[in-house]
Amino acid sequence: MTVKKCNLLINLPGGFFTTPSLTPVLQRFEKKADVRKTSWNTPEEIVADLAWADAVVMWSWPTLKEETLSWAPKLKFAGHINISLTGARHELAHGLAISEARHGWSPAVAEMALTLMLAGLRKTSAYHLAMRQRTESWVRSFPDDIDPLERQLTGRSVGIVGLGRIGQRLAELLAPFHVQLRAFDPFLPKAVAAQHGAKLVTLKELIGKSDVVVLCAANTEGARNLLGKAEIAALRPNAVLVNVGRSLLVDMTALAKRLRCGDLVAMLDVFDKEPLEADSVFRSLPNAYLTPHRAGGLMESVERLLTMLADDFEAWQKKKPLKYPLTVKALPSLSDNG
Repeated sequence: MTVKKCNLLINLPGGFFTTPSLTPVLQRFEKKADVRKTSWNTPEEIVADLAWADAVVMWSWPTLKEETLSWAPKLKFAGHINISLTGARHELAHGLAISEARHGWSPAVAEMALTLMLAGLRKTSAYHLAMRQRTESWVRSFPDDIDPLERQLTGRSVGIVGLGRIGQRLAELLAPFHVQLRAFDPFLPKAVAAQHGAKLVTLKELIGKSDVVVLCAANTEGARNLLGKAEIAALRPNAVLVNVGRSLLVDMTALAKRLRCGDLVAMLDVFDKEPLEADSVFRSLPNAYLTPHRAGGLMESVERLLTMLADDFEAWQKKKPLKYPLTVKALPSLSDNG
């Protein structure tokens, strides 16, 4: 079947166009369309190229609001790596077919969550630092010198807050560890949770009964401070808290206060301000282990995201159903929080 070429605007950071591993995916677009490659950041910059385009592939910025879209009468398809709630509403109202690939981050984020869970329980980061500083302690006498707070994951009680794509993949990864798995997700049917070996419970029950709590809920405004002062205070003594979602899920001031008590371990990949301030209290807390927002950011993730959008662009051209469509039903899972 011969497909007529259309005008495709690919508006992404410049590195997308110079990274060798992404070349094969970009070539897929170029075989199917006349392509313009830009790296615009504002509506004023993108509007002229958008007016030329029948389709656009982009991240979430600049947000395509009604005024910008009014200058793009030919535009019929938008493929996004991520999209804001505001952008989604305007694009849907404009009648665009929207492909949204944010779930392409999920496999890597789930693996990072598992990594941090194991590191928090087995204290590998602390051991590594001590070895580097030549301050490590060696076990000389069994079992006297064994740290009782170093624990295995197998058989532990684990709670996942947000059993979406990330949480479900994490549940799959946890299966060999035979954990007692609970989940809090008010939008998920019990049957879906059960398929992933998880029992749906209230947030209060999850916090009170979990040795490890993993946050991977969507960063919607309604989830702000999901773990507030009361919830953080209710975390079990010596629990491990993993956040690979967004920092807005947690009252970070209350978390710092609990960490100062010394009876909690926090594995944090996300922060209120990024890059993290040099004088952030979390840098000085010995039971806070920090990574610089790296959960999803692998080259495999980027290749997967772009491939997802290429698949849907080709499907749209052939008038076939999109594999990764964004519809009105998805709006509650989106936000403008970044």
